[in-house]
Amino acid sequence: MKTERIIHAFSPVFDSESRILVLGTMPSPKSRELGFYYSHPRNRFWPVLAKLFGEEVPETPEEKADFCLRHKIALWDVLKECDIEGASDSSIKNAVPNDISVILKNADIKAVFTTGAAAAKLYKKFIEPETKIPAIALPSTSPANAKVKFEELVEEYRKVLDYIV
Repeated sequence: MKTERIIHAFSPVFDSESRILVLGTMPSPKSRELGFYYSHPRNRFWPVLAKLFGEEVPETPEEKADFCLRHKIALWDVLKECDIEGASDSSIKNAVPNDISVILKNADIKAVFTTGAAAAKLYKKFIEPETKIPAIALPSTSPANAKVKFEELVEEYRKVLDYIV
């Protein structure tokens, strides 16, 4: 697989009522193709959140954005651009972070969460020194992280509920 320079094309999802910020690394090729975060059909992000909130899994980008806003979740990614091979976070090079201050200035964010080890590492390197806000690392919901069972993901992601008031 060849390395590509990817520039993040999605706007952050948030409003003034958002209380938690969930950051991935960079949208996967399938998410970029389908036009929204965590859109690979086997990614478990949306099923995990739906289970936590006792709702149906949102399907369309509009339903997913509405779901986030109704539950006070801001959603974005750590990186604005990077060189990457496919969806392999371990291949990321020449990373440029997003400026999350646009969210922090406009919402009373109580906690920042990262999805997956790479997002946690990149957040700690690029964003935490600026914001001084440590992130709470959650396991990746990617199909590549199949060793973590759905029920385990739900239990780990339950942490977000402590910060949504």
